Amino acid sequence: MNRREFVASGAALSQAAGRFEPPNEAIAKARAAALALLKPTASQLQRGLELHAASVIIEPYGFAPRAAWDGDAVKRAYEAGASGNDLENLMDEMENTRFVPDDKEREEFVAAWRSSGVTCIFQNAGQEGQAPLKLLRRLGYFTYALDMMRDFIVRVVDVEDILLAKRSNRAAMALSTNGVPLEQRWETVPSEMDLIRTFFHLGVRMMHLTYNRRNMIGDGCAEPSDAGLSDFGRSVVAEMNRTGIIVDVAHSGQRTSFEAAQASSKPMVASHTSCYALHNHYRAKSDRVIKAIADTGGFVGICAVADFIGRSHDLTSMLDHIDYVVQKFGVNHVAIATDYSYRSQSAGREHRKIPARRRLYAGWEAFWPTRIASYPAGQETMAWTNWPIFTVGLVQRGYSDADIQKILGGNALRVMKAVFPPRPHIP
Repeated sequence: MNRREFVASGAALSQAAGRFEPPNEAIAKARAAALALLKPTASQLQRGLELHAASVIIEPYGFAPRAAWDGDAVKRAYEAGASGNDLENLMDEMENTRFVPDDKEREEFVAAWRSSGVTCIFQNAGQEGQAPLKLLRRLGYFTYALDMMRDFIVRVVDVEDILLAKRSNRAAMALSTNGVPLEQRWETVPSEMDLIRTFFHLGVRMMHLTYNRRNMIGDGCAEPSDAGLSDFGRSVVAEMNRTGIIVDVAHSGQRTSFEAAQASSKPMVASHTSCYALHNHYRAKSDRVIKAIADTGGFVGICAVADFIGRSHDLTSMLDHIDYVVQKFGVNHVAIATDYSYRSQSAGREHRKIPARRRLYAGWEAFWPTRIASYPAGQETMAWTNWPIFTVGLVQRGYSDADIQKILGGNALRVMKAVFPPRPHIP
């Protein structure tokens, strides 16, 4: 796409949906890269952006825009002798809450979210693992953010909250944890699962059964043995079904994922994954697993991580994975969940203020057989703020408006309605 075509595309973008206008250079650059890759016609661009603006957009696993750390504060903590764990917690808190007290960060947070057009994010609000206190720490960050930003973000308890956010031109956030909170006393099965309901009361509506490694529920996707779901794991799935929490196997092994789908009486998901048939990555799901999830009435969310989708490592690859699921398993069983975040433009500057630290060991739950050394250039085309262009890409692929709206949010809404308990009617 040459400069004249890009300017024309930008004009069409503004005319079709002014709210998606890039609010800063970083977002504009990523948007330009995606448009240059797809080369939509003016009519495709206009139809896609108008449809995006009219639709309920639900990301079934993602991250709200992340704030920059306060590099000076982190440096002071480091120089005062804070432990590595203390520093990690401080930085995690800052990037997930600093947009509340800091005017500049909050302005960028809101602008980035609005430019994406996303109605609701299933936010990773619990750090990886099963330890309740570890999960509670991050859950507390987002409870605080939701309490303090009620004018912009609606807390999701049920489907009606998402529809309310759309009607009132606000954002919505549903809470997810990268693990099932367990007592870890191993006395009885019911007592071990007791905290599942507690976390439901705290607002959590989706949980990972495993995160890469093996736990007492089942094997994660990075375990070579792939031993599957345990007997205890079957009880956990049943308790999540009973309570009203979506079962998520995004980081579970193939056999664990398949057996969880067999065990679940409610629709379940692999919230952010890819198709193993197109790219044999351990985070992808096999056809057998995708069919089993589809048979529950659930869906797989196609992620935007270049390493997981392979091929050209860009937006066209992501769309290829969506096409594959639609053609093989039906349009009712796919969504988009980028597993990617927008980061404050100040992040790099603040990071450079922090002294380098040597890390001796990898984190336990973050066990990755291979690490991504660097993202290819195509990753920029899948930037989180490029959600409107994802919709344009679906238009280019020939999907009907109704089918696009299923992929963008309708399938997630259907699963939520089937799993969440109804809100009681108060006359």
